[in-house]
Amino acid sequence: MYNDSETDVTQELNDVSEDTSAVETTPETEPVLSMGDFEEQINKSFIRIKEGEIVKGTVIGISDTEVTVDLGYYAEGIIRLEDLSNDPRFSIKADVIIGQEITATVIKEDDGQGNILLSKKEADNILSWTALKEYLDNKTVLKVKIAQAVNGGVVTYLEGIRGFIPASQLSLNYVENLESWVNKEISVIVITVDEDSRKLVLSGKEVEREKALEDKNSKISRLQIGLITKGTVEKIVPYGAFINIGEGLSGLVHISQICGRRIKSPNEVIKEGEEVTVKITEVKDGKVSLSMKAVEEKAEVLDNVDEVPFEYSTGGEASTGLGDLLSKIKL
Repeated sequence: MYNDSETDVTQELNDVSEDTSAVETTPETEPVLSMGDFEEQINKSFIRIKEGEIVKGTVIGISDTEVTVDLGYYAEGIIRLEDLSNDPRFSIKADVIIGQEITATVIKEDDGQGNILLSKKEADNILSWTALKEYLDNKTVLKVKIAQAVNGGVVTYLEGIRGFIPASQLSLNYVENLESWVNKEISVIVITVDEDSRKLVLSGKEVEREKALEDKNSKISRLQIGLITKGTVEKIVPYGAFINIGEGLSGLVHISQICGRRIKSPNEVIKEGEEVTVKITEVKDGKVSLSMKAVEEKAEVLDNVDEVPFEYSTGGEASTGLGDLLSKIKL
């Protein structure tokens, strides 16, 4: 009798142990949230997003038809393909990357699936004009890619806005074939911004002109007073003649510096296209002053100055070829 009761008690204890073990070993079905997690969720619950509001978010998903954005909100943002860009060349897979920050306008608080519908195009249309005006004021140099050729110029896109570059503003050189510029990347500045008429005009020519001026000034700044070289008379004016001394540089020989005698017109001594020997007498404010008379007065004139090394005489005179000097300049 005792043995049977003991057996029953033992069995009951075993059953209880098994039940307790089952409870203790049951895996957790939900992660334990930290205080930081709770605080983040509470903060998100206080955020209110309204239609028409401009928001920022981080791209967390990309498909063929839409982009998913983390807004730091309880719901995610969705930007459909047609709401991403005004640029017809836009590629959702090539032009959007995970982790990218995107600014967009809320166009619908709930798309029916618990997401917030956004439009990057609408945000661009609002914010881009402010950026474009800043580019205009600051003369910011920007890189753009030509999208298509149209009548009188080409079209590109800047900050999501369609921009026009007239043919006359594409380059310093004459542009004959606009189609050959399509898909080229060029540097431009903004020259016209009119938000009311949605007019954006850009210029590549102004960028080229500024660079050419900088290059010219850099070359001029390296010229040496007293340097003697050959040049070509490119233009005669009543007060003297402009001489092309190479490397895109020209200098003025004043009528008083053409020869040792007094003349009424430079044409009495020189003609356009003629080769002459000149001496650099002054370099100031981006202008080069030359003298033929100073060369005439020298006892010796070098025929091939390009091959002569640059040297100073004890009297402070210097002579060498401009071509030899400039050939050593790395631009």
